[in-house]
Amino acid sequence: MTQERTGVATLKGNPITLVGPELKKGDKAPDFQLNKSLVDVASLKDYAGKVKLVSVVPSIDTGVCDAQTRRFNEEAASLGDGVVVLTVSADLPFAQSRWCGAAGVDKIVMLSDYKDNHFGKAYGVLIQELKLDMRAIFVIDANDTIQYVEVLGEMTEHPDYEKALTAVRALA
Repeated sequence: MTQERTGVATLKGNPITLVGPELKKGDKAPDFQLNKSLVDVASLKDYAGKVKLVSVVPSIDTGVCDAQTRRFNEEAASLGDGVVVLTVSADLPFAQSRWCGAAGVDKIVMLSDYKDNHFGKAYGVLIQELKLDMRAIFVIDANDTIQYVEVLGEMTEHPDYEKALTAVRALA
């Protein structure tokens, strides 16, 4: 049975339901199936041996999501070859690709959770009412253990960029 969590997140002050487990530091990172394109799929093992900064955004075409993705793209080059920055949203891969081209974003990997919300359910960030993923940051070490988690309480707020980047740099 899928776990539903209420009272932990809002959208503009209105309660929303998150589906999946509440992951914490020290938990093994769940595997995932995300689309790089309509046919190409990525999983956690594709990034084995690297530190993974996973930036989760509801939709790339909104202001905060745009800013969050641009910020991590700017930081990605300074994090080194042992780090990969993944941005996950439920947007179609076409929309992600179009946005990246228009924004000049080229240092991160865009992955789509549109097909079956596999990532959202596994990481506990699927918004039941919207079928989008809640804004969140996961930092996963080279051994696939979660070292940092921030799931925003309010969808429209920014994550704590500095705390996430500090967690990544401590592992890199």
